[in-house]
Amino acid sequence: MHELEITDVHAREVLDSRGNPTVEAAVTICNRYTASAIVPSGASTGKFEAVELRDSMLEQEDSVTGDTRAVWGKRYGGKGVLHAVKNVNTEIRECLLGKNGLNQPLIDEMMIKLDGTENKKRLGANAILAVSMANAKACAKALGLPLYRYLGGTNAKILPTPMMNILNGGVHAKNTIDFQEFMIMPVGADSFSDALRMGTEIYHSLKKILAKDGKATAVGDEGGFAPDLRDAFEVFDYLTRAVTDAGYACGSDVVFAMDAAASELHEENSGMYYFPGESEVLKKERGIDPANEKEGVYAGITDTKETGVMRTTEEMIDMYVRLCDQYPIRSIEDGLDEEDWNGWVELTKRLGDRVQLVGDDLFVTNEKRLKQGIELAAANAILVKVNQIGTMTEAFNAVECAHRAGYRAVISHRSGESEDATIADIAVALNSGQIKTGAPCRSDRVVKYNKLLRIEEDLAGMAFYRSPFQGLH
Repeated sequence: MHELEITDVHAREVLDSRGNPTVEAAVTICNRYTASAIVPSGASTGKFEAVELRDSMLEQEDSVTGDTRAVWGKRYGGKGVLHAVKNVNTEIRECLLGKNGLNQPLIDEMMIKLDGTENKKRLGANAILAVSMANAKACAKALGLPLYRYLGGTNAKILPTPMMNILNGGVHAKNTIDFQEFMIMPVGADSFSDALRMGTEIYHSLKKILAKDGKATAVGDEGGFAPDLRDAFEVFDYLTRAVTDAGYACGSDVVFAMDAAASELHEENSGMYYFPGESEVLKKERGIDPANEKEGVYAGITDTKETGVMRTTEEMIDMYVRLCDQYPIRSIEDGLDEEDWNGWVELTKRLGDRVQLVGDDLFVTNEKRLKQGIELAAANAILVKVNQIGTMTEAFNAVECAHRAGYRAVISHRSGESEDATIADIAVALNSGQIKTGAPCRSDRVVKYNKLLRIEEDLAGMAFYRSPFQGLH
């Protein structure tokens, strides 16, 4: 095998789009070619994700001695990543120096074994992933290849349909919308550049409509608007108006997608899903002022959750069916809790033939959990976030496993992003056909879209764009 020797590995602490620290690593090949990568960070995270090492995690064990670790734990409110950076600059660097960077699976496996834990909690998935991505980018640079071509070979040619998150709720926005993301997908476009234009026009159309109706037009973490609305039905009414006013047809030109992030709503004790936003709207309509809350009492009504909006698994599924009957929704992500396997099986039976059901918290880009879902016939697609699993190789293996089983794969950003556009290259390299990277707003989101425009231009007449929902009724 041709040798491209790793001659240096270095990391530093930088900031992400939310102003939180994250890891940037640079890998140098043959003392000549250097490339860097920045690791994203999620707000809504599955409990089975690989561990994002933060300094506060190691503060307690050394607080008695007052050494450097304890001091580090207080920086950035405990969110610093100096421990992860140190792990890159010491153990990981020593492990990889002199190795052949072209052997990406071996490089990743060496870091996994060096960590020695199942979820990368010792060195940190953020430390390992930064090096994994930087190594691939450095090798591509050394060979004079675009990253998508280096990763995907000569057949990398499908430009992904964008999932544009243009209206935010849940943990991405402090409003009354309980579901996390509401997205548009320009499936009727002729090219990626046309799809980006269509989505951007609809985004600006929505802003005008919201402003006209006196709704907030401030944006959430991923660039989508974050007004107070009653429920998901009202959200999709607004999206329908935005699509129509922009001059497009719902269902043919544009379809809808949503991320329920249901694990954030799930209550372990009751096994039900609590909707705080809908509950707040309901209380106001009944004349109960949430501002008068005191020790869980609203105007003499105790135990507010019992008086609010709660749904069983069956009621959640029924609601999704009603939404899909009423609106052209083609993708639902994390519709149920990450441990509600029986519910996922039922949801897939009810909607799997006409809707893409995406496992994010359910699968966490983990091949083992994906295989469990495939065996149970739970969901029919996987969301791929490289920092959920911690290496490029493991993420690619998950996509390959999904495709073998007939599952779709959606390449995704995180709510805490950066100027790093690696996922744009990954989406094309894997011919995934879908990318989820926020609204056409905020540079940390737009940088991915702009990278895809450049890739489309680079591919010239070979670029291919199509609806990813062929086979759904």
